[in-house]
Amino acid sequence: MMATATVTPALDLQTRSVTAPKSARSRSHWLTVWPLRILVLVAAAGLWQFLTTADVVLWARFDTVPSVTDIAQAFWTSLGTEEYYLDLGQSLIRIGAGFALAVGVGVPVGILLGRSRIATNTVGTLTEVLRPIPAIALVPVAILVLPTDEAGMVFITFVAAFFPISVATRHAVRALPTIWEDSVLTMGGRKRDVILRVVLPGIAPGVFSGLSVGIGVAWICLISAEMISGRLGVGYRTWQAYTVVDYPQVFVGMLTIGILGALTSGGIELIGRRLTRWLPRAQETR
Repeated sequence: MMATATVTPALDLQTRSVTAPKSARSRSHWLTVWPLRILVLVAAAGLWQFLTTADVVLWARFDTVPSVTDIAQAFWTSLGTEEYYLDLGQSLIRIGAGFALAVGVGVPVGILLGRSRIATNTVGTLTEVLRPIPAIALVPVAILVLPTDEAGMVFITFVAAFFPISVATRHAVRALPTIWEDSVLTMGGRKRDVILRVVLPGIAPGVFSGLSVGIGVAWICLISAEMISGRLGVGYRTWQAYTVVDYPQVFVGMLTIGILGALTSGGIELIGRRLTRWLPRAQETR
């Protein structure tokens, strides 16, 4: 009883000493990082406002672009229109469908390429030949082959995200120590156990890195595809604003694209950190 009584307070004290600094570091992280990020954005907006209102002409001409106040007014006006939300929803549907397909196909293909020499010599050969081709260059092919423009834009989004995801997954699989798999097999595990207990947890950090890159590339290619062949969407509306020389609306489209890209990429990184809490660096940066 005495031993238990003396050990338990010691353990409690040790636990408090470990968790308290961690929570303090977390609060300190939020209190220092986010104000700094907001300050950077405000400073950039202030510099843009000065350059445009003062009609500064250096190596770049700022007398021909709208000011921050003009863009803010146009953005506020857009928020009150149904057209803006229709475009927003259409782009989100396209990016969601294409990216979900890329994840569903890219991760298994990456695992297969990382574990099978036959797959590397067959499927891997095709992917390495096709990977350098920009996804946006496939727009004419998508228009000719696929039945609708919507299917074509989803396909472009899928292709854009597929290669970063599959390549990151393949490299993550190949980076796994072989001793982990050997240990599972030695203890009586099967190939299924290796995939579920070794491969999938082990490649999670690399996969989420590929997802973060993939969503960014997917947005770039989707907006480009909407500008070329879309009838709704943020990219289509931005291009339409350019054709009628409505430059504040052009910047509204650009700002919307930036916000959407930041939110989706940040969401993926947040999910990745939550699912890989066992990583030391994930605990430090959370």
